[in-house]
Amino acid sequence: MTRTRFSAGLGLFASLALAAFQLPGATQQVAPSMIVHKSPTCDCCAKWVDHAKAAGFTPQVHDMPDVEPIKSKNRVPERVWSCHTTLVGGYVIEGHVPLDLVQKLLKEKPAILGLAVPGMVAGSPGMEGGAKEAYDVVSFDKDGKTAVYARR
Repeated sequence: MTRTRFSAGLGLFASLALAAFQLPGATQQVAPSMIVHKSPTCDCCAKWVDHAKAAGFTPQVHDMPDVEPIKSKNRVPERVWSCHTTLVGGYVIEGHVPLDLVQKLLKEKPAILGLAVPGMVAGSPGMEGGAKEAYDVVSFDKDGKTAVYARR
């Protein structure tokens, strides 16, 4: 075996070993898959899904004529309902929540049920176009309590 072939083989082995085992101190960034429940005719929901893909998520889209049962089942307070409901990493994401805040939520893992952008706010992800409105991203817990998580 030549030295070049041996070095190439050793390099390949090292690459495969590093891929198979995470070394201490190494970080592996893998955004979890998400399940997005939405109406099949909702264009702004589809645009939010595009934002999720661009942020590295793998959305599974479930088109359904009525998303309200999903909201109720996952204890989303009615006052923060929007047009689509997403399940990701054990949390509920209601509406046009910015994806950087979803990533922050998944990293920090606060003791809440999820985040919401109530309604359909112009300028939020998926609702681009026209004059951008300021809006709050709110957290909600199992008792239906809400709090401002971030302002945009």
